[in-house]
Amino acid sequence: MKFKEFEKPEYFVNRELSWIKFDDRVLSEARDKSLPLFERLKFLSITSSNLDEFYMVRVASLKDQVHAGYKKTDIAGMTSKEQLKAISQQTHDLVHVQYSTLNRSLVPALEKAGLHVIFEHEAFSEKQKEFVDQYFEDNVYPVLTPMAMDSSRPFPLIRNKTLNIGALLSKKDTKKGKEEIDFATVQVPSVLPRVVIIPSEKKGHTTVTLLEQIIERNIDKLFLSYDVICAHPYRIMRNADLSIDEDEAEDLLVEIQKQLKKRQWGEVIRLEVEDKMDSRLLDILKMEFQVHGDDIFFINGPLDLTMLMKVYGIDGYDQFKEPKYKPAAVPAFQNDKDIFQVIREGDVFLHHPYMSFDPVVNFVRQAAKDPDVLAIKQTLYRVSGNSPIIAALAQAAENGKQVSVLVELKARFDEENNIVWAKMLEKAGCHVIYGLVGLKTHSKITLVVRREENGIRRYVHLATGNYNDSTAKLYTDCGIFTCDERFGEDATAVFNMLSGYSEPKRWNKLIVAPIWMKDRFVKMIEREAEHAKNGEEAHIVAKMNSLCDPVIMAALYYASSCGVKVDLLVRGICCLKVGIPGISENIHVRSIVGNFLEHSRIFYFKNGGSDEIYMGSADWMPRNLDRRVEIVFPVEDEAIKEEILHVLDLEFRDNVKAHILQPDGAYEKSDKRGKVLVNSQMEFCREATEHAKAVKKEKKEKKRVFVPAEPAEDVEG
Repeated sequence: MKFKEFEKPEYFVNRELSWIKFDDRVLSEARDKSLPLFERLKFLSITSSNLDEFYMVRVASLKDQVHAGYKKTDIAGMTSKEQLKAISQQTHDLVHVQYSTLNRSLVPALEKAGLHVIFEHEAFSEKQKEFVDQYFEDNVYPVLTPMAMDSSRPFPLIRNKTLNIGALLSKKDTKKGKEEIDFATVQVPSVLPRVVIIPSEKKGHTTVTLLEQIIERNIDKLFLSYDVICAHPYRIMRNADLSIDEDEAEDLLVEIQKQLKKRQWGEVIRLEVEDKMDSRLLDILKMEFQVHGDDIFFINGPLDLTMLMKVYGIDGYDQFKEPKYKPAAVPAFQNDKDIFQVIREGDVFLHHPYMSFDPVVNFVRQAAKDPDVLAIKQTLYRVSGNSPIIAALAQAAENGKQVSVLVELKARFDEENNIVWAKMLEKAGCHVIYGLVGLKTHSKITLVVRREENGIRRYVHLATGNYNDSTAKLYTDCGIFTCDERFGEDATAVFNMLSGYSEPKRWNKLIVAPIWMKDRFVKMIEREAEHAKNGEEAHIVAKMNSLCDPVIMAALYYASSCGVKVDLLVRGICCLKVGIPGISENIHVRSIVGNFLEHSRIFYFKNGGSDEIYMGSADWMPRNLDRRVEIVFPVEDEAIKEEILHVLDLEFRDNVKAHILQPDGAYEKSDKRGKVLVNSQMEFCREATEHAKAVKKEKKEKKRVFVPAEPAEDVEG
């Protein structure tokens, strides 16, 4: 069905402006005084990190469109120029709120907690001056490389995202009798800690300052024959959006390595400077970086607030942090059984980070050692720095097993990491696939082929999140283990498609993008609309990271107009509007921003009482549905269905961390007055811990049962 009447620009929100609203929701956590103080610091750091990536990729892409003379409008009817203007205004507002939160709320609260943060070297006491000067001599001075600019030395190349100190220097020309002003710059070395603990004035308190303040105070030692007129930190953001013509790229690995080097020197799209910077120094930076107007951010405080994560890590302030949560054991694996035996007994549901990620690591580890395992196949999108899964795959290849690994080289900002892993796996004897031309492989699937008494059996792990043991402690994701042969057949077909371009005639269970998935979702949404038109109860519940696919949104508008109840849980970008009369009055949208990053994708369709539940790797975005290899899989085990329905139910009852989308486009937290507080993430932690304890207790009690020994059988002599 065509949904033209539901695709009007006024029905949609611009994707980039919706993202800024998301970062604003993260910022609202930093402003929430009911949160532990150090957690607020963490959220402020995250908003800064988010904004950096947004500029390097999304704003950079819009700038490219403007340079190319691209005039086409987006789904909300905005041109690239209009988007950039609106983005600039809203990000300047966001940065203003970031720094007023830091200066007016967080710094005074830290003072009260006994942690003093000195952002200006002029405020050092005599004892502190003595300490930082010695610290500079011993630790900093040997590492610095001051660079001057004059007629014989051009303006130095400044790397992306680095923090630098610009200075104006004067040297008297005795012959001409006039003062000459030169520019110099020094990079704040990232190899040294940016947050430095210095002596405190009060006993039992901690005082910290920033490395750039120590350098700024001692900058005259770098330019001995000059007078330093002024010195101020600055930071640039460059276009880091990789553009690779894959059809022309002879070797994708080599081409990406080349492009990664270019990322350091792309067009400057944002310049951050201290708000009290000398205008002469600013003019030099503006001219050299070719940056003007709204692309300059005047900062009232330290540049680059991602350093607050280091402040968060300072020892001794545990009472101002949320207690660390230790993922609970997965009940199905709390026994002495072999992992393959457990999966043979029935499908297993995993809910991270509430449940441990260990079974996923153990699945690959056991497969690597098991003499009956013939092959392991896995897709890797983002992995951790010291990945136990990579080590197990390498060991499996060394043990003579067939190991095929798809390493996605185009995983943004993980390209370098993934190149290292790909080379290591190849050396170990794994067959490494570098994805498909023009498509990112974002699906999360592992296949283990095992020889058993009854023949070959395939074990499959399917998930919503990456095979990354580090982020599995921070991101909420779901997964299942199964040895259902229909899933096994599909898993084999997926890997054959990735390695040999062979397309299966049909899929048993999996829904795969980019060819089949969008149509399938639209048909399921239309099916709910038909049920509603026939007077049946119709309901769609969908949880994802982002929603901006125009076809899917138009289908949801159509379903809503037919009377389908649509409940959406969208963490980040949501380009859909609620409350449009006759269009989206039946649509409810919420976003949960909590201690863990909501990352799972779950889709529920009432289907006239025959509930259907799907999970997978795809958001409802054009990039996921049209330009990536994604997998969404049905959940068929009734017990697991119940668990997932419980997950959705609890998240839609959350009134502590949920922000509700309003018809005017604003997000507001629920009114909690007189209500029982429900923090879904904390509730899942409690439930997972209790279930694991209950299983452990049951196991212990079973061990206490004394079984009488059987009498020995008579042995014939």
